[in-house]
Amino acid sequence: MAMSPCQRKFSVNPRRNERGTNHVDAILTPVSIGELIDKITILEIKAERIDDATKLANVRTELDGLLPLLQQQLDAQPALAALKTQLKAINERMWEIQDQLRDKEAAQIFDEAFIQLARGVYGTNGERVQVKNEINRVAGSALVEEKQYQGE
Repeated sequence: MAMSPCQRKFSVNPRRNERGTNHVDAILTPVSIGELIDKITILEIKAERIDDATKLANVRTELDGLLPLLQQQLDAQPALAALKTQLKAINERMWEIQDQLRDKEAAQIFDEAFIQLARGVYGTNGERVQVKNEINRVAGSALVEEKQYQGE
């Protein structure tokens, strides 16, 4: 079966690594501008908070590969910088909420605060999606993120 132009453009060509198993440097996949900026802000947060040298090196490698793509978008549409800052703040809040939830889970404390934190996850994620969609709108992204929740 013949590949479409999109499949050819984004196909994966694995190579053998030193152990003789397939290794892929990266998989190229189309994503919305909002998704790209979201990924970058999460990697920036990880780079600020991860202490383990190996994990940090992996995060830095991925981040360094994506930053030139971000710069292209910022050069084309400077208004994205403020939206990126807003999205990073939301993702930092989400990180804090998740950390607090994990602490309560580990301590087996499922009190009212736990419930409020859990509710905070989907509320904060809703804000995140709104900002990502605004990024896509401002950037004129051909790809957009769609969400649908039970009851909608």
